[in-house]
Amino acid sequence: MTDLEDQLNRVLSGAAQRAPQAPAGLLATVKTRHRRRRARSAAMHAAAAVVLVAGGVGVAVSAMGASAEPAPAVGATGTASRPADRIPPPVEKVWPQAVHKIPVRLPDGRAYYPQLLLDDRTLLVMTGVSDGRRQFLWAFDLGTGRARRIAEIPPTKGSAIFADGVAAGGGDIVWWASYKEAGGPRVARIWTVPATGGRPRPVTDVPLGDVMKQGHINGLAVTGSDVVFAYEKGGVYRVPLSGGSPQRVEGTEGYHVLRWPWVGRHQGKAVFRDLLNVETGERRDAVVKADEEVRCGVERCAGVAVRYETVKVERPRDRSGKEIRCGARRCPDTTRVQTILRRFVRDRDGSHERELPRNFQQGDDAPLERFFKVDLMAPGNQSVLTLYDADTGTSADLGVRPDAQGGMAYPDGGLDRLMTYPIKNEMYVLDLAAIK
Repeated sequence: MTDLEDQLNRVLSGAAQRAPQAPAGLLATVKTRHRRRRARSAAMHAAAAVVLVAGGVGVAVSAMGASAEPAPAVGATGTASRPADRIPPPVEKVWPQAVHKIPVRLPDGRAYYPQLLLDDRTLLVMTGVSDGRRQFLWAFDLGTGRARRIAEIPPTKGSAIFADGVAAGGGDIVWWASYKEAGGPRVARIWTVPATGGRPRPVTDVPLGDVMKQGHINGLAVTGSDVVFAYEKGGVYRVPLSGGSPQRVEGTEGYHVLRWPWVGRHQGKAVFRDLLNVETGERRDAVVKADEEVRCGVERCAGVAVRYETVKVERPRDRSGKEIRCGARRCPDTTRVQTILRRFVRDRDGSHERELPRNFQQGDDAPLERFFKVDLMAPGNQSVLTLYDADTGTSADLGVRPDAQGGMAYPDGGLDRLMTYPIKNEMYVLDLAAIK
């Protein structure tokens, strides 16, 4: 199996496991999402969104496994009936202190992929991802527009997976890449290089085994003199930056890295409900009610309260009135319908609950546990992506719009301060930590 086939299989299997039910007859709009600052997103573009059909019900899921926002109701004219929303001002008007606009190419013409902020004015970027050229890490000065080459990333010989999971700390940059030597096992090789520049050196090889069962690795971080990571199926490990064999962190079987030193587990519909600080032993258990589906951070949880009902539906028929079958079986005459009762963000102890906008992206990362992406509808049924600040109730239009084919490239970002996305010939770089 090639690395690309392996990644496609992981997307499909993960999506199938997490796919929610949807009302009968609903085929939701699929939107393209960029994975969080992963250079190999270029190779995975074709697998960014998957439509699954199970039990006769169409369900749309992204590569991250989250359900897509249901499509608006369609009337007899074939046009959506959802009314237009009030669109907030542009992000550069609402939070000018947080917005940097830079060219989408480096001064020498190279296309790049933003990775992280090394400091308040230095953006770490990667080149050579989608054009088949040699890969390099660069430090881009947001003030002067100058780019300094840090290092060339050693090529992934015979592999379709590029440098991934880039992280930095203590003056060091780390990443991993998947390797499989002829006749040998597949491994994730972790590399490091000083942020000031130099020649990358390998830290360790992490056994991957059957990636469909154990997954690749994620949560890569630098902490002191160590590198830490977790397997996608759970289990946290650490290894000295100087090299050595990875050692499991005691008591973390089935855990994932949230924000080091905090690790947690995915328990059903409560993601990171229970947290463990592996350096102090402190535990934080979030208050979650039986009807709630939440994703928690270190300080807060966000999610929805839902009610599920099983309702009868008419089996589909063709124009002659003959019943249409779902494969070799008859289509079901019932379906499970989800009703969202409320949308909220609150502290882990259950206090300070606030309502979230109707179309906030449930299950998505909320940068700094404060900023939520919200889909709105402008006049003419045009989709508009906005950012909502749960601390102040302020919203801003990110400026992202559907392309000619109706697809929308979502901003790349995670739980930290950085959010990036291109619009025409400009790259928007948002430092959300600058918003007070």
